[in-house]
Amino acid sequence: MYLIRGLKNLRLFTKRFGSEKLVVTIGNFDGLHLGHKKIIDEMQKIATLSNSKVLVIFTEPHAKEFFSLDKDITEQPARISPWRDKFQRLKKEKVDYAFFLKFNKTLQTMNPEIFIEKILASLNISNLMIGDDFRFGQNRKGDYLMLQDWCLRENISLSKLPTFSLENKRVSSTWVREALSANNFDLAESLLDRSYSYEGKVVQGNKLGRTIGFPTANIWLPKNNLPVKGVFSVKIYLDMSEFNGIANIGVRPTVGGTSPVLEVNIFNFKKNLYGKRIKVKFINKIRDEKKFETLDDLKLQISKDVIIAKQQLLDEN
Repeated sequence: MYLIRGLKNLRLFTKRFGSEKLVVTIGNFDGLHLGHKKIIDEMQKIATLSNSKVLVIFTEPHAKEFFSLDKDITEQPARISPWRDKFQRLKKEKVDYAFFLKFNKTLQTMNPEIFIEKILASLNISNLMIGDDFRFGQNRKGDYLMLQDWCLRENISLSKLPTFSLENKRVSSTWVREALSANNFDLAESLLDRSYSYEGKVVQGNKLGRTIGFPTANIWLPKNNLPVKGVFSVKIYLDMSEFNGIANIGVRPTVGGTSPVLEVNIFNFKKNLYGKRIKVKFINKIRDEKKFETLDDLKLQISKDVIIAKQQLLDEN
């Protein structure tokens, strides 16, 4: 999959692939759930019939995140996964081209007519698939009707995005976030068509865990507010192998932390993981994060958490 990273690289793309007819959609695609997969599937069907390629334009960050950047990260809107995960899943769905469109002040204040001229008109679009509630441009003045007029003038086929429902409710990123926040991992798995997991690189931590008998792998988190918080039983995937463990995602109030950190203790594991990429699959929540008076109190609680985690993982199997 070819990635167009930002507006500055759009000209290079059109120079290389300008003759390709494109089936295009625009959205945030957080989590790439079943509804998103339905959209991509429909796009691919149209692309096959029209001898075109599929281009997904995804905005980063989500507009709601952009407007809350001045807030503490724990108070910002939650997102299901970082953009790297989104990119990998679009690639897995065999999307031909992805366009990383950065949502910033320039995009926020861009007149919708300029948005069409600078972005959409520069692409060789044969089919445009958009939600009927899609808004774009300064003050969200651009809408489906404006695109309808433009597509009519440019002889571009415009269609409304298909929806995918589960239990008579439209599958959405919001629903996935609500399920994860409520510790309903079974529902989240049904909506995502996969278990919820986070993949990242192991980085240096403060090495506190090893001093209290629970060494942890600290996984780098981007500046995103994930919808899961607290202590969880988890499965860890590393170098084609699966391990059981326990994870904490939070700010670590007992040691004065302020930014979210994902720490994983892998049971019966002693290898050095620094620099490795590992995947953490969340199985069940054990408790919320809390501040303890002493490190001994924290150690005692973690001992209890490990017992619960091992039982949850046993029940899972």
